[in-house]
Amino acid sequence: MAKIVIAEDEPDIRELIAFTLRFAGYEVITGNNGEEGYQLTKSERPDLVMLDVRMPKLTGYEACKRIKAESELANIPVIFLSAKGQENEIEQGLAAGAEEYLLKPFAPDQLVDRVKTVLAKYRK
Repeated sequence: MAKIVIAEDEPDIRELIAFTLRFAGYEVITGNNGEEGYQLTKSERPDLVMLDVRMPKLTGYEACKRIKAESELANIPVIFLSAKGQENEIEQGLAAGAEEYLLKPFAPDQLVDRVKTVLAKYRK
């Protein structure tokens, strides 16, 4: 079973994502901001990290850059979650090291499909 860290500052969205992924059979650990997402990634060594873009303490971009800068974490795939779909935002997310950029709102099955696809690509 894959372990996923989710950092999302909106409680309703965080719980919806966590519920959806737990229902799909994943182990889920949640954080309330970018700093928590980064710290949880360091302590839990998940198979996947999902980061909201706009969060307190650290943005998703900053948290992703910190994760990718550490050799023991750099191979963990990151998916950004954002309500902002402008091209430059997506490019900024991918430049920070993310593997995927998922726009909110998204359907639960779309979320699970994206997670499965990224995990299949990055898990050995």
